[in-house]
Amino acid sequence: MQPNTAGPKRKVAVFDLDGTSIRGQSGSLFTRYLLRNRHMSPQRLMRLAWWGIRYKLHLPYRQAEARELVFGALGGFESGDVDTILEHFHDEVLSPRYRPRALAEAERCRAEGMVTLLVSATFEPIAAVAARRMGMDGFAATRMERDASGRYTGHVEGPVVAGAEKYHAVTRWCDEHLGAGAWELARAYADHHSDADLLEHATEAFAVCPGKTLRMSARRRGWPVLDWDD
Repeated sequence: MQPNTAGPKRKVAVFDLDGTSIRGQSGSLFTRYLLRNRHMSPQRLMRLAWWGIRYKLHLPYRQAEARELVFGALGGFESGDVDTILEHFHDEVLSPRYRPRALAEAERCRAEGMVTLLVSATFEPIAAVAARRMGMDGFAATRMERDASGRYTGHVEGPVVAGAEKYHAVTRWCDEHLGAGAWELARAYADHHSDADLLEHATEAFAVCPGKTLRMSARRRGWPVLDWDD
């Protein structure tokens, strides 16, 4: 889409999913869901645990590895069946975890004429259902690769939508759907210190139920801290 600088820019409000719009982390919840339904082997779980240890200790790790380990547990299923499993997980596990205040804030942004966008490191099929649940105009999430026949390969396609990549994903979506130069990031809502880059690009940034590190950053930068569990 060609750059469009004529007229007022569309205001965009971006919501993170895990820990912001819902209570908890969809990745760990999905791992438990797979274990409970006997889709994940103990060996794969141990490899995933080792990834988590490296992540916590700031040892070398590959961002996509955890997603590939989790998604690979469904390697014996057809792509349509995988999408169905992910949708059922959302409806059974994530749906009761939505924060009412997140839903109300998304509705307020829409009422003010803003474009609302969900951005998350979670898998695209989960984000698609979550975006519909929240009434979002779109979503940006981690995409899993498919082969020529449409079957999932178990590998991440492109970057994981986490950290600084969240703002890049927002930019790609908005440029494609609204036009380059035709939008501005008016509001951003997130809970984790790794989301600081996304928040810094917003005119109004909100730290939602933040961890200690983001809470300190929010106070230093003057970002409002929202307790959506209160």
